[in-house]
Amino acid sequence: MPRTLTVAAVQMDIYPAPTSERLERAGHWVIEAAGAGAQLVVLPELFNTGYAYSDVNYQLAEPIDGTTSAWMKKTASEQGIHLAGSFILRQQDGIYNALLLFDPSGRSWRYDKNYPWAWERGYFRERRGITVAHTELGDIGMMLCWDAAHPRLWKQYAGKVDMMVLASCPPDGGNPTYRFPDGSEFTIDDFGPILASMKEAGRHVFGEMLGRQTAWLGVPAVNTGGSGHFQTHLPRPAALVWGYSLRVPRLGKYRSQAEQMQLSCDMIPSCRVFSADGALLAERAPAQGEGFALADVALADSKPQPHGPQPPAKIPASAYLNADVLVPFLMKSVYRNGMKKI
Repeated sequence: MPRTLTVAAVQMDIYPAPTSERLERAGHWVIEAAGAGAQLVVLPELFNTGYAYSDVNYQLAEPIDGTTSAWMKKTASEQGIHLAGSFILRQQDGIYNALLLFDPSGRSWRYDKNYPWAWERGYFRERRGITVAHTELGDIGMMLCWDAAHPRLWKQYAGKVDMMVLASCPPDGGNPTYRFPDGSEFTIDDFGPILASMKEAGRHVFGEMLGRQTAWLGVPAVNTGGSGHFQTHLPRPAALVWGYSLRVPRLGKYRSQAEQMQLSCDMIPSCRVFSADGALLAERAPAQGEGFALADVALADSKPQPHGPQPPAKIPASAYLNADVLVPFLMKSVYRNGMKKI
């Protein structure tokens, strides 16, 4: 007979705040979710700092036994739950976006983001590989945000897990508005059909694609999200404006304003729980602010095996080219310079 597990996906505002304040807010929602019966609580990506493209990120990176992991371990023990969440982790060979999962006894598992999205590569590096957490709840596959857009990564979990846990906090960076100091604005539609084809990619990943990949694996999945509105300066903005001006010549006159350019976008709805057949069981929209989505999921007695071919990603190649190749390439120098400041 299938086992039933109560899970909670927490949604938090993305606006950066001191770690102590963010942990206090996260603790409130963890306690609320545990009180509602959650046995597994998943916090958003970078829940302890908020989401930003800023040099402050290098100073916020913590060691594996630092403040945030100690808080997670203590909270999981006190609430008698399994607790997952990601933060920027510093070790000798670099900085990573690490998803940690703690059980009530203090055991932990770690997964590092395989595919830092676009500008994220300026603040942490990638590490290829999967993590299956062998917990008392079952064998849990772990993933972080934009990783979910890569079918090959999902495939590595096939037949190995009872459920999937994903910590995400995705701004709709494929559908942004670029603002310059003189008041001029450009949207993705201004850059021609190739780039405009990317505008729905993020919403597809955290909606239809999550459901389809979950159904193919035959296991339930819990994914977190963020609320609030994302507005930021960008690292190496002059290179971006120069590159885009090759496609949109009228952008050329804004090169002198590039350093003051800002990107703004909404958050992608992603705080969701899916059943083993890909059905949406619970969700919390970004407009609903902080809180959590709670649902009971059924885990099979034995590891499900995928049936039929894996569903392809319905994402244009241009989205992968920009998010996985071109922008990360520009960001590697930002990361190297940032590491020198630590």
